[in-house]
Parts: sequence; structure tokens; C-alpha cells
Amino acid sequence: MIRIDATVAAAAALLCLARPGTARASEPYAVKADVGNSTMTAVFDAPLGERITALTNEVGCTLTWDEKAGMSGTCAIPLTALRVDNDDTKTEHFRQWATNKKVSEKSCELVATLKNVKPAQALQPEKPVPFDAQVPFTVCGKARTDGAPEHVTGTVVLFPKGAYGPPPTLRIRAHVERFDREAYRIGPKWTSGWLARVQGLAKVVAPVGTIDLNLFAAASK
Repeated sequence: MIRIDATVAAAAALLCLARPGTARASEPYAVKADVGNSTMTAVFDAPLGERITALTNEVGCTLTWDEKAGMSGTCAIPLTALRVDNDDTKTEHFRQWATNKKVSEKSCELVATLKNVKPAQALQPEKPVPFDAQVPFTVCGKARTDGAPEHVTGTVVLFPKGAYGPPPTLRIRAHVERFDREAYRIGPKWTSGWLARVQGLAKVVAPVGTIDLNLFAAASK
């Protein structure tokens, strides 16, 4: 990531003062899960098996944008909000794999924690700015077994006040290229009652996939 130097930060501050309603220092933003315009798509494509797609439009985030420190906060998706191939059976199987049948589905979430995620340059109205970050994820409270974060790339677009609804809004597009579900112990080998089917499912369901998030975070004060 490129650190914003003092000159660029000062220019960004002047831009925000000159343009009422744009992003300011330490401003809270929120993605509301009940609005339905923020989405997550996860695709696991097995070369010799199935292409499985998990979808939801119930993504919630509490974020803070700071011109110098970048973006921090959390995003969460309830397990019960995810649909797999729009199929009830596949969706239920995925829920069992994610919880390992040890915790309630209703208490399980996929959570990403952002800390000082800095775009490559100062935000400007309606212009995509790229970012690159290491972001820790948990699934049903489980982090990766190796403790590593996920490599996330994407863009941030600032919509000034009135350009996308009344408040200033950040559109965040984020991509995880290689999300390994087995690193989070999501699968039949960790789930009671599935052990006999582990070998048969090995070529059918890919362990590694991609995740794409499309988020609209509105200023919340």
C-alpha cells in the first residue's frame, strides 16, 4: 500500500472543506443489512465437479473513515442469510459444514475486521481509488488455522451528498482471490455425520474459491 504523504493529506482535507458533504476525518459510515443494496458472492469452482455459488444481500458494516488512518471497522454476514445455488438442501449442508454442527446456525456469522485500510491516494468524488489490504476473517468465530489474514484488493468510490442518496456514501468493491474454506474448518471432515462422504465429495466441491463484496456505506451522522 502507498502511504498518503502530508501534501496529499492536506490537499484531501482542503477538498473536503471545499465540497460540503464529502468524506471528512474520522467520520462514521454504515452498511445497513436490511437495505439490500450491498451484496456478497462466493464462488467455489471444482475442475472435475460442481461450480457452487453462495449469495446474500444482507451485509452489515460499521466503519470509520479517516483521511490519514484510512478505513477501520467490521463487516458481518449472518450464516442464515447465505443461499447456496438457491437450493435448500445445499444451503443446509453448507450451514452444517460451517458450524460443524457444534453451534447454532442463528449465532454464526462471517466477519471481516478492517484496520487502517488505506486507499492508494486521497478520495475524490465519483472516482474509483484502489486499495490493497490484509484483512482477518472469522467464520462462526473460527479464524484461519494458520492465523493468517486474507489478501483483499478492491476500490473505493466517494459519492458526495446527494449523488447516491442524501448522505455522502462510500461504494466499496472488495475481492478475495483464494479463500480456502478448509483453513476455517468448513467442510465434511470436521462435521459429525459426514465422515463417510469425505472421499466422495473431494472432487465435487472445491476447497478454494473467490469472494466478492459490493458495499454501499452511508455516512451515519
